[in-house]
Amino acid sequence: MATKTVQRNHMAKKSSGPLHERSVVSEKPNGEGRKTSGTSVAKAYLQLGAAQWALILAMIFGGCCSNVFTLEAIVKEDPRAGNLITFVQFLFVAVEGYAHFFTPSRPPIFLPKPHVPFTRYSIIVTMFFVVSFLNNYVWKYHISVPVHIIFRSGGTVMSMVVGALAGKRYSKAQVASISLLTVGVVAATLFDAKKEEPSQVETTVATTKEFAIGMLILFLAQALSAVMSQITELTYNQYGNHWRENLFYMHFLPLPLFFLARKSITDEFATLSASPPIALVPASVAQYVPPLSAPQSIVHLLLNGATQYICVRGVNNLAGTATAVTVTIVLNVRKCVSLLLSIYMFGNNLSLGTCLGAALVFGGAAWYSLESSRLREAQKQAKAL
Repeated sequence: MATKTVQRNHMAKKSSGPLHERSVVSEKPNGEGRKTSGTSVAKAYLQLGAAQWALILAMIFGGCCSNVFTLEAIVKEDPRAGNLITFVQFLFVAVEGYAHFFTPSRPPIFLPKPHVPFTRYSIIVTMFFVVSFLNNYVWKYHISVPVHIIFRSGGTVMSMVVGALAGKRYSKAQVASISLLTVGVVAATLFDAKKEEPSQVETTVATTKEFAIGMLILFLAQALSAVMSQITELTYNQYGNHWRENLFYMHFLPLPLFFLARKSITDEFATLSASPPIALVPASVAQYVPPLSAPQSIVHLLLNGATQYICVRGVNNLAGTATAVTVTIVLNVRKCVSLLLSIYMFGNNLSLGTCLGAALVFGGAAWYSLESSRLREAQKQAKAL
């Protein structure tokens, strides 16, 4: 999710919470050259050809949902693998970004001069690293993937709080939608915390304590992500919206910080390397080529990094051409699909209360996005008069 992660991170001017965003990051940045002439899904469809829509949706649903699947597969094997997961995700995006921006005429780092000063990037990058680290660190406290998805989908609540503190004003409909979303997050969290645990008192107490710590970490990550969104929005307003550059530097610059966690990363890699082997050659062609296998969890780890990149690119492609409402609808549907896949493929049992809470979260987020889009259109029409 791996974050997550996307809510989440070229995250300026968001109308919904973070992917994993994003995850890790926010999942819905404004793309360079975004077209904002229409607000309907029909108009958005006309902006994109059928082939481009198919590619974008394949990247989002294929990449993001596969990312959630591989993430949960890794966490099932080793809940403490958060540092390694974060490092691999950062590495994949950074390597691709470096190849894209590689400039032979600018040694020694061979990168063009960024549009945003490094002093400003240092603030955003540090916060993004901490948010990503916390979102993946929380797995060691046995927070389920469905609850992780639901809670992070409620990031709009924190964004509104931070926005209000920064002087922004919100309509009654926006406040009502966020109130609905908040009730959903609280309900889903409380009902999940009350699920039946083993009968031993010691185990129950420890699990309850771990759950509380995990949710506190997620809350802190959401708060930092909301503050980071405001700083990113100010940066875009001042220096222009260069989402691809922002995406690259947010993953490239923090790489040296992983040296501080090198011991846990190597330990986590050793644990995943001890997982059962999986054949890399299909049985249909195994008789023609030498047998090749690798630890199952290492394969999942590499796929997680690759699908994280595919997911981010798909979201950015959509956000760069479609309307904000379209992006929000697609991402909310994607989160619902990820939630259902987690329940179906990994046997995660959600109580009725948790399911109702999830419905309130996704419904509140959609309502907030629609209202925000309506207000933006009204402001545009007022300025045009």
